Amino acid sequence: MIPPVPDTTTPPVLALLVEDDRRLAALTKEYLEGHGVAVVHVADGPRGLAEAVGGKFDVVLLDLMLPGKDGLEVCRELRARSDVPIIVLTARGEEADRVMGLELGADDYLAKPYSPRELLARIRAVVRRARGRAGPARTAVRVGALVVDPAAMRATLDGEELPLTAYEFALLEALARRAGRVLSREQLMELAKGSAEEAFDRSIDVHVSRLRQKLGDDPKRPRLIKTVRGAGYVLAAEGE
Repeated sequence: MIPPVPDTTTPPVLALLVEDDRRLAALTKEYLEGHGVAVVHVADGPRGLAEAVGGKFDVVLLDLMLPGKDGLEVCRELRARSDVPIIVLTARGEEADRVMGLELGADDYLAKPYSPRELLARIRAVVRRARGRAGPARTAVRVGALVVDPAAMRATLDGEELPLTAYEFALLEALARRAGRVLSREQLMELAKGSAEEAFDRSIDVHVSRLRQKLGDDPKRPRLIKTVRGAGYVLAAEGE
């Protein structure tokens, strides 16, 4: 059997896998490392959080059902201290769990049993977003007091930098480049390079809600990201 050829088109990726199922972890680690992703594995929540905060990882693969500290708590604490991309991996397939993971700052979600090939694709997607390499070089865009600079992966409002995750940044850039234009959830998914499984009814709503919080938008009467009932979302153009 010919061994897989590692992907050399992007810089090496270092992933932290926090998973208490040692057999699944071993299989996942073997597959990813055969495709150019180095993997550090830990099997409980406290160690996972410590490694994630102290290490220089490109992505964290986080199970929810963990001993010592629940994965959702790890996600919440990690996001408060780091902007590293987080992909939640769990057998808990209910929409409420997916929404909770996103609300706590996860960038993506993959339910077990998952395809290692799909996981690899998700990893590459979130790492590209975090590195600002989701496509050709893009110029900064300004909408009123909001400036989104993809080259620096930096967004500011009134000169203050916004603490965005990679996925939140991608959504904000998509909205800013089309300010004044209504974008459906499906269009936002495509523009932000999301995956089909992310597009369950409330996923975009959760990300937009987090964006509004960070923009200081009143959720009842938002002045920046507005909801168009039955159609989608629009970033108010300058002067609106």
